[in-house]
Amino acid sequence: MPVNANDPRVKRTRDLLIHSFQELLEETNNVYAISVQDITKRASVNRATFYDHFDDKYAFLEQWMRIKFKQTLESQLKGASILDMNGLHTVILAVYQFLDRFRRNFAPANGRFEPLFEAAMQKELFHLLIQWLSEVSDSEVASEVLNATAICVSWSIFGSALQWSRQPENCNMESSVRNVMVVIAASLAPVIG
Repeated sequence: MPVNANDPRVKRTRDLLIHSFQELLEETNNVYAISVQDITKRASVNRATFYDHFDDKYAFLEQWMRIKFKQTLESQLKGASILDMNGLHTVILAVYQFLDRFRRNFAPANGRFEPLFEAAMQKELFHLLIQWLSEVSDSEVASEVLNATAICVSWSIFGSALQWSRQPENCNMESSVRNVMVVIAASLAPVIG
């Protein structure tokens, strides 16, 4: 039976598992070496509880990265809006900075998880953008157009930040952010007016 993510007990258990994993990661810096058993032992819950909440370690890791990325974005984007260039700049810069820190602190042994983490980050960025677009768009804009816009913009921001993070020596972060901002602003204009 699926768990209710809105149940406070479920939230507490998930938070406990996430926190336990984060502690283990800080100690080992090796995602691959941390097992479900390690996480549950640190959290003082049994393995069955873990599997009540997550299908497997990959589903857990995706959720962990989404939470980590969302918390970072929320802390940096307080009061930001994609309606103005400063807010748009803040969003794009936050993604670049997160990927820069992620890449610098990511041990080579964790490389097999990189695509999973990247997909989780992009999904979280998409959810942020669709929420913002839904709040600021004209009510006449079809939900399919908002969805398509959020998909294209999230991939554009994330993809450019990801590409930059792989070879940051080729371009200054701020220059890259400004260039991407011009393209994104043009992409958003038809939807947000």
